[in-house]
Amino acid sequence: MESLLWFPIGEFPFVVLTFIIAFTVHEFAHAYSAYKFGDMTAYNAGRVTLNPRVHLDVLGTILILLAGFGWAKPVPVNPNRFSKPRLMSIIVTAAGPISNLIMAFVGLLAFHLLFSTGVLDSSSVGVQKAFYTFLIVYFVPMNILLFLFNLIPLPPLDGYRIISNLLPLRVQMKLEQNIQWGMFFFLLLVFIPPLHDITIGPLFSLIDDIMLGLNDIIAPWFI
Repeated sequence: MESLLWFPIGEFPFVVLTFIIAFTVHEFAHAYSAYKFGDMTAYNAGRVTLNPRVHLDVLGTILILLAGFGWAKPVPVNPNRFSKPRLMSIIVTAAGPISNLIMAFVGLLAFHLLFSTGVLDSSSVGVQKAFYTFLIVYFVPMNILLFLFNLIPLPPLDGYRIISNLLPLRVQMKLEQNIQWGMFFFLLLVFIPPLHDITIGPLFSLIDDIMLGLNDIIAPWFI
């Protein structure tokens, strides 16, 4: 069973918890910001909530555990209900990735407070390592990854929606007519190894570099 996963089987709870939180908050950020801008679509669909069950997609969750790539249920948004459709669409779309970046910083702050204030001094080494594994090995890097990955300007990612709303309306409409080809190209980048290695691969390398730098900074905190 362990060979089917991209992480050690003993760290399964940390991975599950990380993606439940990351995906739930990401989709909630989309739904809540749309609701605040006057679009009731997500609210009426029950998506303005932090209940993971309404945001997680079964197949997407299984794939992310097995292959490291997956998705949550997209939040329904009707830009026509915004007073400034294009501007507010950009904000609503960006709210998801930004929420992942915020969670990464929250994870680092939580780690710093736990280990610098002595809260865990009386805990066993096993408990300390569990917090370290959850926050530093998974929660922080995965949220940074989701932040950067979702900004790739290819459908169905958030980056595409942001870019399309910045373009002239005529160009945006042309892109929408051919969106299926963009999604097909995106799937090729994800699942075809040679294409993945020269496109998506460097993003993962960037994450590794970021985390190596963070580890150098925070190593003195961890005893």
